[in-house]
Amino acid sequence: MQWEIVVGLETHAQLTTQSKMFSGASIAFGAAPNTQACIVDVALPGVLPVANRGAVDRAIRFGLAVGGRIAPRSVFARKNYFYPDLPKAYQISQYELPVVSGGSMTFATQSGEKTISLTRAHLEEDAGKSLHEDFHGLSGIDLNRAGTPLLEIVSEPELRGSREAVAYAKALHTLVRWLDICDGNMQEGSFRCDANVSVRRLGDSQFGTRCEIKNLNSFRFMERAIEYEAHRQIEIIEDGGKIVQETRLYDPDKDETRSMRSKEDAQDYRYFPDPDLLPLEVSATWIEEVRRTMPELPGEMQARFVSVYGLSPNDAAALTASRERASYFESLQQTVGGEAKLCANWMMGDLASALNEADLEFSASEISSQRLAGLIRRIADGSISGKMAKEVFNAMWHEGGEADAIIQARGLKQISDGGALEKILDEILEKNLAQVDEYRSGKEKVLGFFVGQAMKATQGKANPQQLSELLKRKLSR
Repeated sequence: MQWEIVVGLETHAQLTTQSKMFSGASIAFGAAPNTQACIVDVALPGVLPVANRGAVDRAIRFGLAVGGRIAPRSVFARKNYFYPDLPKAYQISQYELPVVSGGSMTFATQSGEKTISLTRAHLEEDAGKSLHEDFHGLSGIDLNRAGTPLLEIVSEPELRGSREAVAYAKALHTLVRWLDICDGNMQEGSFRCDANVSVRRLGDSQFGTRCEIKNLNSFRFMERAIEYEAHRQIEIIEDGGKIVQETRLYDPDKDETRSMRSKEDAQDYRYFPDPDLLPLEVSATWIEEVRRTMPELPGEMQARFVSVYGLSPNDAAALTASRERASYFESLQQTVGGEAKLCANWMMGDLASALNEADLEFSASEISSQRLAGLIRRIADGSISGKMAKEVFNAMWHEGGEADAIIQARGLKQISDGGALEKILDEILEKNLAQVDEYRSGKEKVLGFFVGQAMKATQGKANPQQLSELLKRKLSR
């Protein structure tokens, strides 16, 4: 490929406050249209906005997590533009002095870990929503979202290609959910991205002209939109044309981007400090208060899982893909009292598969960590085999109940009594002397024959490992 795709993402994370950025109105999802837009949200004459301290707390938490600089003094500004869903004709945001500057994100890619720089993260309010369906040639306006608190997280243009952009977005999605500053619900618009896409020939140092793809609320759509847009730009340049800086929308039905409007620059928005809001001052004491409430971060937890539990880096990464998953593992491992690898295998194997099929998170699992621990204990102490364990797990998932009760009711307990197994093996060896001679002459594959006979004789309840060890000892005499 002679071209390089350059991507920078602007991500809007809706903050998990109870009320809006500058008013006391609710941000609960699903309310009837225009029932959660108060007089402050629509800027009726005489009303004054007041910044939401909880939103600032969450911005500080994010800044600490990414190693950014928390500004001791930041300023809210008015961003002026005229859209039907913006009742004030301006959006309160931050421009020259954001609450968080710098920082970085490290995430996994197909070629290994990559770290990219963040430009800033600033607080702002959301606009309303235009509704075009079911109005027969008209548009409706729902102002419930107007004033909803957002943290806009801007990356440097250091992402290369659609897959890398998606990997970064997924890592950011995990982080904001881990920090409990955003619920990450993309279907409800709580986490959405604008992708700035440009292309340049391999080896060029100058960036190409960028186009912005707005409001991508699906990782799959993000990848497809960036791919389409990059190839569109490459075709234009190779045909002798020039890219026009503009804002575009992605149509998933047609799998294409289309022009929305010419891309505005900062001066087009005529930013100026909001005269109704004082500068936001964040003291060192405030920052330390937030720091004390910070959870252990995913990277730190991964390293601990490797060093304390002896897990592989891949297992540790999989178990820390979400805070709920990591909490489930720690609870499971502590209840079992060890067997970290076995716990990880069952969590990321049978349990993850069942949850995925039921479209559930680990926090909503039909089988709690305490119940799964009961099953893992019986695997670890040799009471049941791996095959039996799967049968018990399926019964626990579909029918409920505890592992011990299911094992007892179904008569699944393995035979691990050495004396009983020896008696069974003696009878089998006595009846199959020809196969005994074959094994002793060097045909070790015959061992499988004896194991099969023993499993048949015990109706599959013999401990396979113990069985093999006893057989080898008897046959070597």
